[in-house]
Amino acid sequence: MTPEVVLDIFREGLWLIVVLVSFIIVPSLLVGLLVSIFQAATQINEQTLSFLPRLLVSIMVIIVGGPWMLTQLMDYFHNLMANVPYVIG
Repeated sequence: MTPEVVLDIFREGLWLIVVLVSFIIVPSLLVGLLVSIFQAATQINEQTLSFLPRLLVSIMVIIVGGPWMLTQLMDYFHNLMANVPYVIG
């Protein structure tokens, strides 16, 4: 196994992690921004007001996008296991 192959596998895995995490985090960040703008406009400084909508959006994104995320992980793992004979020898 050459260092290029290891780095390529590692790069693909890290990219998959970035895509899956950003798929969950970006909607939560947008909702947090909207709630923060609302709090600044109304001068309501309640911490739980921003927590609950972000939590609900994150849960909804996981429920809706969960099958896609699981498919991506399974495809990566299947590709990794299918290429083990080529990587070793």
